[in-house]
Amino acid sequence: MLGNNKNSYACAFGKVLRSLRVKAGISQEELALDAEMQRNYISLIELGKNQPTVTSIFKLANALNIAPSKLIKLVEEEISSF
Repeated sequence: MLGNNKNSYACAFGKVLRSLRVKAGISQEELALDAEMQRNYISLIELGKNQPTVTSIFKLANALNIAPSKLIKLVEEEISSF
C-alpha cells in the first residue's frame, strides 16, 4: 500500500485516469473538451502533479462514461496493488 503520502494518491489517480482515457481511445485534448477542462490540467493530473477536485472527478467520470464512484474504486484498487 502507498501509505498516507498524498502524492502517491495523486499518482494512483493519474495512472487510473490515463488508463481509462487510453482504453476509451481518446486524447488528453478530447477528454479535456468533454470534461470542460484544460488539456494541460489533464496532463498534470495524469502525471500525479495535480489532484482533481470533487467537481473535476465528476466531470472526468462523466466524460469517460463511468460513475464517479467507479473511478474512485479503481483508484482504491490501484493503491492497494502497491
